[in-house]
Order: sequence, then structure tokens, then C-alpha cells
Amino acid sequence: MTVDLLRHEEELTRADRKILEFIGSNTEEFLFLGIGQLARRLEVSEATISRFARHAGYQDFKQLKQSVMQQSREKGPARKIARTLQKEDEFQVRKWLEHQKECLEKTIEENDPETFESAAREIASADRVFIFSKNASDAMGELLFYRLRRIGIRVEKIPSGGSGMLEGLAQAGEGDLVVFFAYSKLSAQGQVILDCQKEAGYRTLAFTGRTFLMKEECADVNLYACRGDEKEYHSMTAAAAVVDALVLLVSKLTKEKTAKSLSRLHTLKKKYSDRL
Repeated sequence: MTVDLLRHEEELTRADRKILEFIGSNTEEFLFLGIGQLARRLEVSEATISRFARHAGYQDFKQLKQSVMQQSREKGPARKIARTLQKEDEFQVRKWLEHQKECLEKTIEENDPETFESAAREIASADRVFIFSKNASDAMGELLFYRLRRIGIRVEKIPSGGSGMLEGLAQAGEGDLVVFFAYSKLSAQGQVILDCQKEAGYRTLAFTGRTFLMKEECADVNLYACRGDEKEYHSMTAAAAVVDALVLLVSKLTKEKTAKSLSRLHTLKKKYSDRL
């Protein structure tokens, strides 16, 4: 169902997108909701959900749920890669790279300059920036950590799990910014970050792969990056581009600090490069 709809994504209404992304990100919850409960959860009408089911190719909401239940049993990283490779008779690098262009174009469409500016200001004005990332998003977390530290931003990594995660988060308070990644869904750790924000007083910035977020899943600022079809191999091309664009904006806002940090780094490299 999801794959077929995404092939005709330009035909989707805003309500269609909202329902589709909720199903993809909250599949288990969706399977336990009746049509009335889902309508209230998404703040749409029951008629809108019924139209969505028919648009997806099903007789009614009940048949839609049955299909989602069947598809939910087939998820997993191996199947995602297999679906990606099997889209064509033979995997072609050129087509894959063209697909990355599409991801970048959708990322541009869904983000506005003001959101990027807000995210950059949050980082530039924070006393300290704490970054939480895990699994595939950890590559983006490390990239952001490296780029920000290089331009003189006080930045720390929060351990990815267990009590270490809580110990790291406990250091963040008023005046700080906590950055986390929630591309496919809000993780348990992401929920903890948002819950603790109310008492600790820090600000939050989230990187997401969803165009629609429930109110309780929203950070103070949310930056979108398209990673492709939910059921296929997830690309990090647009995700990396968003991180780099954000860092460049932060550099623009903190010109003096950035110049001073890079100058000091250059001096140290000249002085000690032969010893390292």
C-alpha cells in the first residue's frame, strides 16, 4: 500500500500525507485504532480516512488495516535493501544517484529558509549543544559534532543508550540545546529528551524524515531530510546535505568565533603537524 501510493506522491493531498506518515511511523498504534479514534488522533474527518483507504486501492478502512497488518510482518533491514535492489532488473548506480537528486529536491520543497535560520540561531545562541544519535543516524550525529566543534561551538555527545544516555542528558539545562535524530520515528530516547525538556529548560532541535509530526513529537525546531521510501534502503545523501547547510548557516551567524577557532586550528596544525 505505502509503496504504491508513494509512486504517485504528487497526487496525495495534505491529509493523505498525514495519514500515510502516521501509518508508517506508528504502525502498531494504527492497528489498534478504530476509524473514529484515528480521525480524532489526526484531527481529520472519518470521511477523509475512508477516501484515503479507497485512494490506496481498498474497499474500506477495515481492508486497509488488514493490508497494513500483513505488510508490517514483512519489515526489516534486509527486506529494505532487497526491495531497493529489485526495483529494476539490474541495480544501476546512475539511477540510484538520480534518485538522490529527487531526495534533495523533496528536501528543498519541504524546508523553508526561515526554519534553517531558526535552527542555526538555536545553535549559535546556545551555551552548549548536546547531540544524541544512534544506529544509522549516528553518522549524521558525528558529522554535526565534528563540524560544530571545528568552528568553535561548545558541543558534547550524549551516549546512545542506558544510564549513560540519562547521565549525559542530565548535564543539559537552561541555555543549552539538545539535538536529536528521529528520521523514521521518535525513539524512546527521543521521547525522554522531549519529556525532560519541560523540567530542565533546554531547547530542542530534531532532524526528521517525516513531513508530518504529531504535536507531542515536535521539537522546538524540526528539520526535514528525505531518505526515500519508508520500506526501502534509507539514503543519507539529503540528511548529510541538511547537516552541512545548517553548519554553514551557523558559521555565517558566528563569523568572529568561527574565524578565531579556524585560525587557532591552523596555527596548531602548522606547529605540530610533524609530530602527529
